[in-house]
Amino acid sequence: MSGLLRICTAGSVDDGKSTLIGRLLYDSRAVYEDQVASVEKASKNRVAGPIDFSLFTDGLKAEREQGITIDVAYRYFATARRKFILADTPGHEQYTRNMATGASTADVAVLLVDARNGVRTQSRRHARIARLLGINDFVLAINKMDLVDFDRGVFDNIVDDFEELLRGARYHPIPISALDGDNVITNSGRTPWFDGKPLLSFLETVEVDRNMTAKPFRMPVQIVARPNQEFRGFAGQIVSGVIRPGDTVTTLPSGRSSKVGRIATWDGDLEMAHAPMSVTLTLEDEIDISRGDVLVADSQPAALSYQPSVEKRFEAEMVWMDERPLDPSRVYLLKHATRVVSAEVNRGLVLNQIGTVGITTTRPLVFDRYADNRATGSFILIDPATNFTAGAGMITGAVMEQAVNVARPSAAERLVQIARGASSEAEAIELVRLALEDILK
Repeated sequence: MSGLLRICTAGSVDDGKSTLIGRLLYDSRAVYEDQVASVEKASKNRVAGPIDFSLFTDGLKAEREQGITIDVAYRYFATARRKFILADTPGHEQYTRNMATGASTADVAVLLVDARNGVRTQSRRHARIARLLGINDFVLAINKMDLVDFDRGVFDNIVDDFEELLRGARYHPIPISALDGDNVITNSGRTPWFDGKPLLSFLETVEVDRNMTAKPFRMPVQIVARPNQEFRGFAGQIVSGVIRPGDTVTTLPSGRSSKVGRIATWDGDLEMAHAPMSVTLTLEDEIDISRGDVLVADSQPAALSYQPSVEKRFEAEMVWMDERPLDPSRVYLLKHATRVVSAEVNRGLVLNQIGTVGITTTRPLVFDRYADNRATGSFILIDPATNFTAGAGMITGAVMEQAVNVARPSAAERLVQIARGASSEAEAIELVRLALEDILK
C-alpha cells in the first residue's frame, strides 16, 4: 500500500485521543530519541505511568497543565507500507471548531470512546461533524478496555450504539487500551474474541476514495494574468477534474464558452493538467472573466458529469463556531472558493450547534453539492465586524426561487441592516459601499 493517508481523531474529552496517537507514534518508532527523552522527563510526577504518551502531541503549556487538547496537533510519520498525517483534535466542547478544522481534510476519522462511559454527547457531535465533512471511513476505537476487564459485551453495546449514527459509512471497530498498547500495533492476547485488524494494520491497508481527477473539471479563477498585450490568462487551482488544450470550457455564472488555448505554468506549457495543480489557462476567444468566476468543462464522460448550480439561494449544513450567536437579522460575508459576497441566513445558531440553514447571497454562486465536490460545496461565514470565521458550511442543494415564499427586504432595508451591524462609523461606510457594489453589479 502506498500513498498519503490523512487521519484525524474524534471523540469526547478524556477519551484518550492524544494518548492513542502518542502510543501509535511510539510503538511504530516514529519519534526520535530526543523526543522520547523529553517526554520521559516531562512525565515525571504525573499519574500516567513512566511515560505519558499524550505529551507527544499535546505541546502547548496550557495543554500539559490541564491534561487536555486545545489546538489541533499535526504529526507526520511513515511505515514501510504508507505515509500518514495525523491530526489530533480536541474533545472539549469549547474547542469543537478546532475539531472541525482538523477533520476538514481527513480521509479517515479515528473515533474514540471511553469503554467506561460509552457514547457521550460530544462523541455524537464529533461523529456527525465528520460525516458532514464527507468522511466515509471510520475507526471506532473503544478505548480503556483494560478498565472494564476487556468485556466483550461492553464493546458490542457501544458498537451497536454507533450503528445508526454511522449509517452509510464504513467503520472498523477495535477494542483498545491506548495506555497499554493493546490492538494498537499488533493483536492483543487479552482480546482473543477480537479477530479484526489492529489499528496500524487497518490504517496501512484501508482504501479511500479521494481521486479528484475523476470528477468533473472545476477551476475557480483567482486572478487574471495580463503581463503584456500579448498574453491574457486566467490563473487558479484546479480543484477537480482534468483539462487539455482544445477542451471547451464555460465560465460561470456568465455562461460564455470558449476553447482552451494553452495551459501555462512557470516551467512551460502543459499538454494536460489535473487537480490539485495551479495553472494559468488561456482561451481562444476574448471573454469577460474575473476573480470568483468558475471555469467548468463541457466535455466530460457521462458517468462523471453533473452540472454545477448557479444560484443565490441554497441550503447547507452549518457548524457555528462563534461565541456570538448567528443572527438572522445581520448580514455576513460568505467566502466560497475565490468569491466573497454578502449573505443572509434564515435561522439562528449558537456556539458549537449544527443545523440546516437556508442562505441567500447578493450575487450568484457556482457550486456543487458538498457530497459531490468538497471544494465547490463548502464555504465559510465571516463576521464583518470582527473578521472572525464564524461558521463553516456544507452545501446540500440549491433552493429554487419559486420555492421560496419569504418576503425579501428591500435594498434600502438591507443597507440599514448592514450599517447597524458595524462596530464603527468608518466600518459602516465601508460595508455599505461594498454592499452597494454587489447590488449594482
